[in-house]
Parts: sequence; C-alpha cells; structure tokens
Amino acid sequence: MTQDKLTGTVAIVTGASSGIGEATAKQLAELGATVAVVARREGRLHALVTEIEAAGGSALALTADITDRMQAERAVQTVIDRLGRLDILINNAGLMLLGPVADQDVEEWERMIAVNQNGLLFMTKAALPHLLAAAEDELRAVADIVNISSIAGRQAWANFAAYNMTKFGVNGFTEALRQEITKKHVRVGVLEPGAVETELISHNNDTVKDALAVSDAESIPEKLQPEDIAESIVYMVTRHRRSSIAELWAMPTSQA
Repeated sequence: MTQDKLTGTVAIVTGASSGIGEATAKQLAELGATVAVVARREGRLHALVTEIEAAGGSALALTADITDRMQAERAVQTVIDRLGRLDILINNAGLMLLGPVADQDVEEWERMIAVNQNGLLFMTKAALPHLLAAAEDELRAVADIVNISSIAGRQAWANFAAYNMTKFGVNGFTEALRQEITKKHVRVGVLEPGAVETELISHNNDTVKDALAVSDAESIPEKLQPEDIAESIVYMVTRHRRSSIAELWAMPTSQA
C-alpha cells in the first residue's frame, strides 16, 4: 500500500472488469479503500480482486448486470450487508455503439440507454441513502459520486447521435443531482475523457470499426491510458471536504 487517504472507506466501481473501471479500482484500493468491483464478467472481476489483494488491498467482486434494476439494487445492498457502509460510487460502466441514425439498429440504441443511463440511474438511486449517511459520520464527513461521461457529452458528431444523447444526458443528470445534494456533503462530479485506450470501440460492427480506423479520432498519436483517467477520479474523491470538483474534462495532449 502506498497511501492511506481513503482508509476505512468503501467504494463501488461499475464497469470494473476492464479499462477505466479496472484501473480506478486498483488506485482506490492503493489509497486504502475497500473496493466493490461490479460488472458482468465474473472471471475478470475475480482476477482483479486477486490482484488487488496481492498488492495489499481489499476488494469484493459482485457479478451484476446493472441495467436490471433489481440486480443494481442487490449489488448495493450486498456492499452494505458485507462491508457496512458506502462512501464512494464511481458510475463508470458504459457502451459506445456508433452509426448513422438512418441505418443504425434501434436495439443498439436501447442497449446504450440501458447501460449508459439506466444503469447509472439505478446504481445512484440505490446508493444515495448510504452515501448521505456516510457524509454525516466522522470518518471523512463527505461522500462522493463520480459519473464517467465523455467528450461526447460536450460535443456532437455525425454517427455518434445516440451515444451523444446518452452522454449529454449523463452530464445533465449529474449537474442536477449536484445541485440537490452537494451541500449535504455528497459531492457529485462528472468526468469527461477524450480518447482513451479501452475496449469501447471493439463493441462495434466491422463497418464502424473500419470507418473509425481511418478517422481523426484514431489518428491521435498518444491516447490517454485508463490509468490517466483513474488518477483524475482519485483526484476528485480525495479533495478536502470543503472542495468539490463538479466537472473535469480530461483530454490527450495531442487531441486537446
């Protein structure tokens, strides 16, 4: 263990089986948090827990499909039942399926809305009472929600329409919730990454992947790594309780 800024706290990270979620879980654990890692890929979650524990941290694997409200609620309740509290929620799970509106499969839109918006809503709703309780106790006297959005929540492009809609929605929800609860010391922030080396593109069909391969987005010489975004998340949740980061826009230097 390298630091202890979050010793005694409990964090949930969704979409933790790869990429930003995996990197974030590791960094939170290094700071002393017990991290509940949530995703659908059970094997990857258990491998991540093993790695965290081998490094001296503490973690709990929770296999769940957060687009199912009951599973999302059950995941949060399991954290409370087994770990006793909840201090940090990182809503990271996301899906990016691209294509022109006229041609794109409506089922792809439904899948993105289910993950990017409904899953975030279900997890936040279930976690909120416990975060409010944590903000009132003596451990840190503050709790945190960080929602992972995207540069696509700030800027729209052709062939990104439905994905843009989900991420603009995440930004709007985050800001409204921030105004509702931050004065109760549950800080709410949104983080909007630019190009990051993750699995997002791999979920698209071959036609979309071929188009992306020759696009400006894929010509960026040095994309961000998941660890870069994890560092930004850690920055947001480790400020003194008087300091709340409402929005953080993180871009590759060569893309900004």
